[in-house]
Amino acid sequence: MKNQVHSLFVEINWQLISRISQIDRFDAQWTNIEKREGQSLKQLKSIATVRSVGASTRIEGAKLSDKEVEILLENIDITKLEDRDSQEVVGYFNVLDLISDAYSDIEITENGLKNLHNLLMKHSEKDAWHKGNYKQFSNAVEARLPDGTRQLIFQTTPEGFPTQEAMRSLVNWYNSDNETHPLVKSALFAYEFVSIHPFQDGNGRLSRLISTLLLLKNGYKWIQYVSLEHEIESRKTEYYNVLRSCQSQRPNEDISEWISFFFSALLNIQQQLIRKLDYQGLKSALSPRENSILMFIENNPGCKRSEIVQRLNIPAPTVKRILADFVQKKLIHKYGLGAGTNYALK
Repeated sequence: MKNQVHSLFVEINWQLISRISQIDRFDAQWTNIEKREGQSLKQLKSIATVRSVGASTRIEGAKLSDKEVEILLENIDITKLEDRDSQEVVGYFNVLDLISDAYSDIEITENGLKNLHNLLMKHSEKDAWHKGNYKQFSNAVEARLPDGTRQLIFQTTPEGFPTQEAMRSLVNWYNSDNETHPLVKSALFAYEFVSIHPFQDGNGRLSRLISTLLLLKNGYKWIQYVSLEHEIESRKTEYYNVLRSCQSQRPNEDISEWISFFFSALLNIQQQLIRKLDYQGLKSALSPRENSILMFIENNPGCKRSEIVQRLNIPAPTVKRILADFVQKKLIHKYGLGAGTNYALK
């Protein structure tokens, strides 16, 4: 059954309902998980932040690796942000940090979104002329290919009155619709925002930040401990293809394909979080010797049993027993046979 939501259409079927139920079942347990996993969550949030900042800026063409992003964020000096990649990374981090700390106070209004855009582009001299204001020129969405050329993904809403009216309509709908499920509303808002492309630049990055903001505002607090951006980066081709497929029907398009992609991404990162929490729980129950072996494997993927024995000075039979136990508990992977056997984290 197709339902009209805002100016778009969504196929309401059992698969969609099932995915919503699955996401919400985990969400219902989150308060208890949060109380139990306090310390582990701080570490997961730190990792997720770096991955989100790195992934979302790379989707738009930045080149910094997660490790380079981590080093940059640990030593931010705004007087030395000379290259565009660094400027984008720090801008994204600032908005994500604000959303994490004050999501309940950020209003879903045109001014609220303009303020987020202004902060996103704060450190980019190239973008000073348009930050915080709607676009003045056409800005079709393009993908940068490995050879440096660009490929048209889709056209966007024309600048001027059409963009102003589209954003006014989107914000009014979001704040007045009390019937549509929050997950559907969040997915739809992100899609419509990036389809309008209201700002001259930074729309893709801001759409992903808005996704996190809306999920947090609707009570899905676990989203800040995993990286939706990293999931999208790993499926970048699919991400663009789905956007292009839906947008090609514009206006009044059916965005069921986008909703399906968005929910699939949420379910994937939800499962990643569950596995990480299970891993942290198993890790906390380990003895100091077991922990030292696990940490060695974590820092030396592909290491062999003989290396662990030699470097940690633990008897070979003990290492053999602990490694077998780790494999059985699915804490690590065992690769190869005989003398070539090596180990790495799952």
